[in-house]
Amino acid sequence: MKLEQNVLPVQNEILAQYWNEQSTIHDFFDYAFNEDAFQARAQYLATKTYDTAQLSKIIQLYMTPFGLSEASKHHLDELAAGAFVVVGGQQAGLLTGPLYSVHKAISVILLAKEQREKLGKPVVPLFWIAGEDHDIEEINHTYTAVDATLKKRAYKERSKRKTMASTTAINKEEMEQFVRTVFADFGETAHTKDLLHNVLMHLQTSTTFTDFFTALMNELFAKHGLLMLDAAFSAFRQYEAKFFVRLIERNEEIAQGVVLQEEAFNQAGYGKPIEATASNANLFFVQEGERFLLERKDGYFTNTLGHIKLTKEQLLEVAQQTPEKLSNNVVTRPLMQEMTIPVLAFVGGPGELAYWATLKPAFSLLELQMPIFAPRLNITLVSRAVQPLLTQHNLTVLNVMEGKVEQLKNRFIEQVQDEQVKEKIAQMQQQLLAHYEELEHYLDGQQLNLHNIVEKNKQYHCMQFDYLASKIEQEILQKHDVKIKQFDLLLTELFPNNNLQERLFNPYQYLNLYGSTLIDSLIELNLVPSFRHNCIMI
Repeated sequence: MKLEQNVLPVQNEILAQYWNEQSTIHDFFDYAFNEDAFQARAQYLATKTYDTAQLSKIIQLYMTPFGLSEASKHHLDELAAGAFVVVGGQQAGLLTGPLYSVHKAISVILLAKEQREKLGKPVVPLFWIAGEDHDIEEINHTYTAVDATLKKRAYKERSKRKTMASTTAINKEEMEQFVRTVFADFGETAHTKDLLHNVLMHLQTSTTFTDFFTALMNELFAKHGLLMLDAAFSAFRQYEAKFFVRLIERNEEIAQGVVLQEEAFNQAGYGKPIEATASNANLFFVQEGERFLLERKDGYFTNTLGHIKLTKEQLLEVAQQTPEKLSNNVVTRPLMQEMTIPVLAFVGGPGELAYWATLKPAFSLLELQMPIFAPRLNITLVSRAVQPLLTQHNLTVLNVMEGKVEQLKNRFIEQVQDEQVKEKIAQMQQQLLAHYEELEHYLDGQQLNLHNIVEKNKQYHCMQFDYLASKIEQEILQKHDVKIKQFDLLLTELFPNNNLQERLFNPYQYLNLYGSTLIDSLIELNLVPSFRHNCIMI
């Protein structure tokens, strides 16, 4: 496995600024991302008190049905004894969701391992599953590459209710059909049978989107002791009860602080990533599995539809007695993590970086510090099918992303066109149009009002010329189909739909090619987050 690091064109200005040590964006964070920061953060955490023994029990309770590896058990014991935690998370996507979910998990594992060695203290990796999210449309599909063409494959069952991923039941027959369709797109390899069997086995023991996600991620990362926790897990909600109370008591101040910070972020030229409002309670109320965003209005905590209406006292009682009825949003989730977990660093992508930059006043209000924000690894996997094509055309992955393959493809198509055929068709069309003009002139002389009929007839013949030209062009392109598909394969695999590969494809596309040990091999590369994009020849 060969690693090639490229500097990609800036696709996210905020992330580019974060890697610039001189940028003003660092004013929006408590720590920079450097070695001194990790030492300082470790010293800070040593002064704080967390019930890590209880937290460890909750995580163990959540993970046990999915199977606990020896490495995970060891990390749980360390957590119970007070280990620091590197946290990263994602929604519960199908087949683990886009590749960047796996890249986050790898980033969390590697950063925890690195800091364990540098700090001389146990640091464990934790994947926070955003099972409380209710936008199922974001997680119910994936993309595959079929015959050098991008295909969107979706789990078709829909729910009219906005239920959380952790409470949305899976139609197993429909989900199995989705999985089989995706694997059929992958094509048969030496690994397909076992992979498909394992995925379907986990499906049969899963009830919800989150179950299915956790089962697959747990199998992929068991060897590395990746701990996992669903944010909506009932035992964890009970653990969060007193912290929900803090969020409710300082609710208005938190909202106002975020609004002011986001405005400052906007004035600095970075935009408004969350469009915060002073009336937003930044909490959801869960009713029969559905989440309803609360706002403060006329002295009440209510939702847009108005069927939920609680006084502050009533909401505080909910937090204390039935905390499972509450759920966090992008503002309160980082705060909740900080109050419940000894977070050394949070691993996130560009979108998370942007909204975290608005939260510093909220942390301060609760007498907390923001943890270190660690950008996740950016990875593009370059399969053996495309490596020789890059060499053949003297291209790099960066060239593909810069549009050079598209240019080469268009140039090749221009070169293989038969200009003589085009010219002959154009001549035929001009001759026919001249005859039509003569006919119309004659009919006018005979005072016959047939202009509309003649015009329709002329348009029909012009359409036939266009059809003939397109069929000839199609035949010519078919003759050169092998070469054209080489360009299409480069584009589809390395920069599908003008997007980074990690945003569209799921990891099973590559596990199907190289086997389940691919994840272990990627971790063994010991990649380090940086402003560079990692292109890995597999």
